[in-house]
Amino acid sequence: MGGADSRKLLVGRISGVFGVQGWVKVYSDTDPRDNIVHYPRWYLKRGGEWQSVEVEGGRLQGKAVVAKLKGVDDRDAALLLRGVQIAIDRDELDELEAGEYYWDDLIGLQVVTLDGVELGRVERLLETGANDVLVVAGERERLIPYIREQVIAAVDLDAGEIRVDWDPDF
Repeated sequence: MGGADSRKLLVGRISGVFGVQGWVKVYSDTDPRDNIVHYPRWYLKRGGEWQSVEVEGGRLQGKAVVAKLKGVDDRDAALLLRGVQIAIDRDELDELEAGEYYWDDLIGLQVVTLDGVELGRVERLLETGANDVLVVAGERERLIPYIREQVIAAVDLDAGEIRVDWDPDF
């Protein structure tokens, strides 16, 4: 997000409406999915601008996450938010233990083998069930499992680098 947006962290998007009283369906990138509704303030990107909105409530509804936003009181108002990105202020995130990172912190880091071969930059992460996977874009795309100590030797956020025990031919 860069610049003034650098303190914001994308956590999902509004995917649709729920009912007639202004509730919205949310696609959440948080884990667990319904953690997104525990943040009291969301920032919604509309017309290229971030707008602050208060979260009045939310819950899991079947497999979906639904939320009620202050000032969104009917289906028509909720429909106007469909597709809008949701961010929170990074200051609202829980402190992590040493060696733990938010996915957002890993995106864009340079990936280098223990022998100094640059493989590319982390483009995104995938959740596969067994373990998370780094999608690394370089001269070609590589999928590198995020397994600490076995594959991920070191993460240095200050240097912008992840060192991996990985054969560059894979």
